[in-house]
Amino acid sequence: MAAYLLRRLLIAVPTLLVIATLAFVLLRATPGGPFDGDKPMMPEIRRSIEARYHLDDPLWQQYLRYLGDLAQGDLGPSFQYRNTSVNELIAQGIPVDIIIGGSALLLALLGGGALGMLAALKRNSWLDHLGMSIAVLGISVPVFVIAPLLILVFAIRLQWLPPGDWVAGSWRHALLPVLALACPYLAYIARLMRASTIEVLASPWMLAARARGLSTHSILLRHALRPALLPVVAFLGPAFAGVITGSIVIETVFGLPGIGRHFITGALNRDYTVVMGVTVLYGALIIAFNLLADLCQAWLDPRVRLK
Repeated sequence: MAAYLLRRLLIAVPTLLVIATLAFVLLRATPGGPFDGDKPMMPEIRRSIEARYHLDDPLWQQYLRYLGDLAQGDLGPSFQYRNTSVNELIAQGIPVDIIIGGSALLLALLGGGALGMLAALKRNSWLDHLGMSIAVLGISVPVFVIAPLLILVFAIRLQWLPPGDWVAGSWRHALLPVLALACPYLAYIARLMRASTIEVLASPWMLAARARGLSTHSILLRHALRPALLPVVAFLGPAFAGVITGSIVIETVFGLPGIGRHFITGALNRDYTVVMGVTVLYGALIIAFNLLADLCQAWLDPRVRLK
């Protein structure tokens, strides 16, 4: 286990280096700069600002300086938000993303797992067809359509929940974003759970458990649940990447003060350090969650070897 973790961590370092390098090169290759506004700027002022942020240095020097700061955990200053570092912007927005994304994944795992197991137990019944029809609908309709529909129904028509904004600690402000973000992943997990549960229940050792007179409840919870969760756990690693990209849309629709808002603003305003900082952070989180998913697979099934 220790050797496996060390090997994965050693692989993560060059992966993050490639991500940071691509972000640096692509941002520098795009036309315009962080201080190209609608109003023309005096050449002396522009040179002074560029010298302050070392933008007048050769690109290779800027790249090496950025890597040195990144190795120390410093993502640099923001070009658009004065006297504010990228670390401070991320620290302000990451709690919102953790609450929304984590709650959405938890809801998708619990709801999709329960729906998939129920559909597998009632295979080819009306419950099975209804549940899988809902799952297909959840997969087919994109998040940017689901979110306005939820606002229209629950905020405007019924007036049960607020249509947007963010109040820390208020579940009413978090419920609609969580539901909108969780819908497609709940549908995917439901389909995966149904297929894996059907396969597990048809295995010879499950038939032997039934022959010994074990109840359906005991068979499901004690014997079928852990192996049936294996495909779902494998899906959760890449699903986290989808939650990250989907949260950008959710933050825009509901007006949430998350990291995605800074990412979009930074991309539009050529705020290099903000875009690179958020990109590197997202890459690190995706690598970490994929590693966690692999470890969970080994815990659920001892036959899985971490090689």
